[in-house]
Amino acid sequence: MHINNTAALAKKGPLLIAANHPNSFLDAIILATLFKQPIYSLARGDAFKNKLVYKLLSALNIMPVYRISEGAENLGENYNTFDKCKEIFKKNGIVLIFSEGLCINEWKLRKLKKGTARLAFSSWEDGIDLTILPIGINYHSFSSFGKNVQLNIGNTFNWSDFDCKKIDGHTTNLFNEKLTNELQQLVLEIDSKDVEKIKNTFATTPSPYKKAALFFPSIVGKWMHAPLYIPIQKISWKKTANTGHYDSVLAGLLFLLYPFYLIMIALLIYISSSEWYWLLPFFILPFLAWSFVQNKE
Repeated sequence: MHINNTAALAKKGPLLIAANHPNSFLDAIILATLFKQPIYSLARGDAFKNKLVYKLLSALNIMPVYRISEGAENLGENYNTFDKCKEIFKKNGIVLIFSEGLCINEWKLRKLKKGTARLAFSSWEDGIDLTILPIGINYHSFSSFGKNVQLNIGNTFNWSDFDCKKIDGHTTNLFNEKLTNELQQLVLEIDSKDVEKIKNTFATTPSPYKKAALFFPSIVGKWMHAPLYIPIQKISWKKTANTGHYDSVLAGLLFLLYPFYLIMIALLIYISSSEWYWLLPFFILPFLAWSFVQNKE
């Protein structure tokens, strides 16, 4: 992963991260793991229909935002979500919003929705000294496991850049224009058919010494993890192909199931030998998986 400004990852709130949205919930996971301070994120409301899922997402600091397409009767819930966001800001917290609204696997910035501006102006009206931080998330692939990511962090701005005494449609448009200008410098724009340009833009080649040292572990790692990876990859593709969520679902399932895979192999070794060797999978298999990812070009 390449990050253009690692110092920004230590920023504290009240902060509103305004990012593009190319890769479903994997976008939020990456930012949440990188920032020093916990991040609360906003997600499309239709994901919260199931009560169990609602509780799970809430436990992960994810809050719903509804669009008109998800039912006009749900739009009132957005006020509750915004109120929760403002309470987080008052405690110097960080909220992540995907300003494009929808997730689409592509290398371009789409037209921004008005939600980011509305949350920002509502916070400023309540006297919250909120800062906006634009971030561009760029992936080399939306289907391959082990990918290069470019995280471009832009310049912050706040209420002083706008006339907050008169907040109307014009002010909202000015906000979106400024945020668009910032994000256009951070989000890579590449034709999805231009495979060569995508490859050259994100290419990283391991050093010959590293490649040689990790060659055998990477081959072993590939085959040792195939019984886990291949079935999950096929299921994820079958359920989410052409939805924009495949990559995130695949990564999420692997993350959740990998500990059980290690435990299963450890149990098999323990049953066959009853020796301390059953501990080895917890150390060796992650190293072999890491070797495979590191040796990919």
